[in-house]
Amino acid sequence: MGNTDKRWKELAASIVNYSFKMKPGEKMMIAMHEIETYPLALAVFGEVAKAGGYAQIQFFSEEIKHQVLKYGTDEQISWVPEVEAFGMDWADYYLGLRGAFNLDECYDIPSDKVAMYQKAMGVISSDRWKKTKWALVRVPNERFAQQAHVSYEKIMDMFFGACTLDWEAHVKQWQRVADILDQGNHLRLVGNQTDFEFDYGGNKWAVMDNTTNIPDGEFYVTPKWNTVKGHIFFEFPATLGGRIINDLSLEFKGGEVFKANASSNLDYVNLILECTPNVRRVGEVAFGTNPFIDICTTDILIDEKIKGSMHMALGRPYDGSYQCPIHWDIVKDTRKDAKVFIDDKLVFENGKFLI
Repeated sequence: MGNTDKRWKELAASIVNYSFKMKPGEKMMIAMHEIETYPLALAVFGEVAKAGGYAQIQFFSEEIKHQVLKYGTDEQISWVPEVEAFGMDWADYYLGLRGAFNLDECYDIPSDKVAMYQKAMGVISSDRWKKTKWALVRVPNERFAQQAHVSYEKIMDMFFGACTLDWEAHVKQWQRVADILDQGNHLRLVGNQTDFEFDYGGNKWAVMDNTTNIPDGEFYVTPKWNTVKGHIFFEFPATLGGRIINDLSLEFKGGEVFKANASSNLDYVNLILECTPNVRRVGEVAFGTNPFIDICTTDILIDEKIKGSMHMALGRPYDGSYQCPIHWDIVKDTRKDAKVFIDDKLVFENGKFLI
């Protein structure tokens, strides 16, 4: 089942030695999502052994999730798995390998059950953030290529190219822009069905460097959530818990979402907003910067890195200023019909910075 493509071993070595800088005696939890992630899981396991560490592999799949949603009681669906929770206490590092799956696998499951399950998994996600150094990798496969409407060769070349940038040079390039934005206080985004703004003064823009989300390529800020106002429309499909939400738009009042609209799965969106504490707040706003990622794949870990795009996250902020079990990233295509102003100065237009 192993894959002979030497790029898996090269990426695994980068994850263990660069992203994690693993030391002898340290422990890593490797979470395989879908069997197609095995080549990278195998390569990482080997690199952990070479580094003198200990690795444990867990396996998950959308089909397994479907079983509990279809046959489980509400108590079973909302259960937070103890062994997985213990893994967050045991591990120094958590590596989530996310393989593509059939986005319609849970087509027959009511939205309230999916929302219930998503909330329970959010508890594990929060533990991962709090207790481990973690990284997530979206591992492409044939299904992922079909989902993105491109060839398998295109998706693999894009993936490995996006993962193996000269990260030192990339961070230096975007840190210059982040330093300029740090001098501002107020951001306003105007574009397609969008007029959205917030204050962030005093909060620094952080440039990501392929140590948390792999492939990386973004820089972000935590808004002062109670200053968020206006409305925003998302051209790309939003996804959460295996549900696809098309044509999502959000309206804000008093720093929180007070109205959502969408052409699909709006009932699910409203359930998430109603049942999840603080998810109506914006915990992150970011710019995508990875030059290798140029297409929408309907996968957030890839799409949020599209160079020239922007994304926001509803829910949990990185700075811990408030708690929420969910961090829901949603991507907006700002490569056309989009302008960003910092303190009324135009700094970004149609996917490109002017500074």
